[in-house]
Amino acid sequence: MKQDIVTIGDLSNREIEEVFDFADRYLADMAGSKPYQIRGKLAIANRFLMTSLFYEPSTRTRFSFEAAMTRLGGTVLGAVDPATSSAAKGESILDTGRVMENYADVIVLRHPAEGAARALAEHVEVPVINGGDGRHEHPTQTLCDLYTLRRENKTLQDLNVLLVGDLKNGRTVHSLVYALARFKSNIITMPAKGLELPESVSRRLREEYGVVPMPRDAVFDAAQTHRPPVADIDVVYVAPGSSLQQQTAKGKIKIEGEWDSLDDAPTVNFDVCYVTRLQGERLSPGARIRYPVINRKFLKDREFADTKVLHPLPRVNELDADLDADPRAVYFKQAAYGVPVRMALISKVLGLAPFAAPRETAQPYPIYSGGRETVCANERCITRLASERNQLRAKFWLVKPAPRLLRCCYCETEFPLG
Repeated sequence: MKQDIVTIGDLSNREIEEVFDFADRYLADMAGSKPYQIRGKLAIANRFLMTSLFYEPSTRTRFSFEAAMTRLGGTVLGAVDPATSSAAKGESILDTGRVMENYADVIVLRHPAEGAARALAEHVEVPVINGGDGRHEHPTQTLCDLYTLRRENKTLQDLNVLLVGDLKNGRTVHSLVYALARFKSNIITMPAKGLELPESVSRRLREEYGVVPMPRDAVFDAAQTHRPPVADIDVVYVAPGSSLQQQTAKGKIKIEGEWDSLDDAPTVNFDVCYVTRLQGERLSPGARIRYPVINRKFLKDREFADTKVLHPLPRVNELDADLDADPRAVYFKQAAYGVPVRMALISKVLGLAPFAAPRETAQPYPIYSGGRETVCANERCITRLASERNQLRAKFWLVKPAPRLLRCCYCETEFPLG
């Protein structure tokens, strides 16, 4: 059975750990001058071809996938430029996929329509890996993020992760929060105003992953909320059984900038600060956003002394270059880890090193059987794209029967019905 990687949910925790173990082996066997670099080339994938279908701009995702396939010894068919491919003539992504599966053994897709990767995976016989679909998910970036955390923090459990910036439109964040919740880490959100986590993502964190959302003032000492970063924190998603959960059960946590003695130190530190850029291409024209900036000044206080700063890149103005030489900055390592992680994932998907963990394919919700004319509420969904309508019918999971709440099987947008 083929293995598609469309969302981070397509991999169990055990499978994620298997990917990381294999990435460790590639790093050890193909070490460069730096411990996070891959050098050289193998021949284990010399019978396989990968095609990159990139309908949106990409640097790290596209080239790290192509570097990964090349270093495994495989062949890469170049990225598609929509302006010079049959997409410019109106060809559907499904038709393109049906053609490309005859040319390649695995397809990596980036597309602006949310749910495009799932739709393509359903219509082709070769594995599909999602390189980012609109605002939906970016599962392989999350693998790189988690792998970086495991290398830097030695664990994925019980971390306090501060998420900063555009949490509404950033697909990297949507994949990441589900993975963090599964590994029982705490998610502390500091969005730009109006760019908070979507309600559907928050609901899934609560109801499917068991985290407990708490307002800032219920966690942190209200007397200290005048001081950033606490003042800008929105919601704290507390993982059950975590140290933070145990501490908040006893009372609010005191965080401040200066202490007269070690006894006054805070009871919680930020293990990770994950910064995201403003997704300007997904905003309305002329939108004005006050956006947080992370720099040395922001990270000057004791609760950030050992914080690892991550960013999926590219950065614009939200992450100051004054951090580049700071030992807490690991975002360029994070980008470099994309090669061994994607080498390991390709190896698994192509069956070069099959997953040992048993497959988990059960869906938590039944398919909604009523209303053939029901349309996904998300205007950016692949099912609403003119080029796909003749070949792709919308379908939904019934998340709640009364009142009815549907979730699109492609873009995973949730909306009430009737």
